[in-house]
Amino acid sequence: MAQGITYTNHVGDILDKVLAGIDYNKAFIIADENTARLVVPRLKSTVLAGVPIITIPAGEESKNLETLTYVWTQLSDLGATRNSIVVNVGGGMVTDLGGFAAATFKRGIRFINCPTSLLGAVDASVGGKTGIDFNGLKNEIGAFSMPLHTIVSSCFLDTLPMTEIKAGYAEMLKHALLHSHDLFCQLLKTDFSTSFNTDAFLKTMEQSVAIKLQYVDSDPFETGTRRALNLGHTVAHAFESLALKRGKPIQHGFAVAWGMVAETYLSHKLFGFSSQDLYALAQFVLDNYGAFHITCDDYEALIAFMTHDKKSRDGEINCVLLSQCGAPQFDAAISTDHMKEALDIYRDLMHI
Repeated sequence: MAQGITYTNHVGDILDKVLAGIDYNKAFIIADENTARLVVPRLKSTVLAGVPIITIPAGEESKNLETLTYVWTQLSDLGATRNSIVVNVGGGMVTDLGGFAAATFKRGIRFINCPTSLLGAVDASVGGKTGIDFNGLKNEIGAFSMPLHTIVSSCFLDTLPMTEIKAGYAEMLKHALLHSHDLFCQLLKTDFSTSFNTDAFLKTMEQSVAIKLQYVDSDPFETGTRRALNLGHTVAHAFESLALKRGKPIQHGFAVAWGMVAETYLSHKLFGFSSQDLYALAQFVLDNYGAFHITCDDYEALIAFMTHDKKSRDGEINCVLLSQCGAPQFDAAISTDHMKEALDIYRDLMHI
């Protein structure tokens, strides 16, 4: 089922219009502690005024079975039925967990995503992937479940620290790499030290989401071309899992930025991806994201995480790589030696 999507800076009006057009008996908001306090009052939705807010702890470490159980319990205690609707207000953690809670409660109730982070707006809330982290692994439990509607806006960006902006921007860079060299070069020109024109940036967000939706619409359950959207994610998820094991979670977008550096090196080695573009990406990532620090002693754990990744097959590391911008290469089997080499180069490029 295709999802509806609206780009706007008048979120409350769109929410009211969407809700007025559907039949439901009760509505519920799912938000984390930060968005419940800072964003929900700014929605200015007449229809949602006074509806119950199910508030969950903020942070990726809360995207777990315990939090999911709490949401299910709240929906049950508050009388949610198959004809109810959930409005997820928050970043990617909220739309992932809230979407999965809705998809599984009473075998599925409808939900609307109102992403408040850049990462949520351009990636997590779009495409129907929902889920939680489990047993130390990213997004290990989940389901494909399309939101009824997603409202993409730049009007909440002023509530975010710059680290959150950068986290979302990494996914936009990934979309640019999958689309064209021109767009990739355009995004590398962004200067995070200057203030954003949110209205103008909404157009850039719309362009990024449109690239993702081309893949989602052609392959909603990720059995073919949609796998291109996993560019950078094999290494990224391993970095995230290692960080969770260390007890120091990292932001998904930052992990994707670092993962793309390692995987574009593999793209260069195995498919001739431009070394100039590799160095340009690595410098942009180093300047704006710093580095995730690893040593040779971490390689064994990282490779173990990669072989457990959902994209891997029969214990073999699997990546999506590029021969050039706009030309993804699917199902690239990566040997342990090549991955260790990529991690070595990543450390060199990130000055570790």
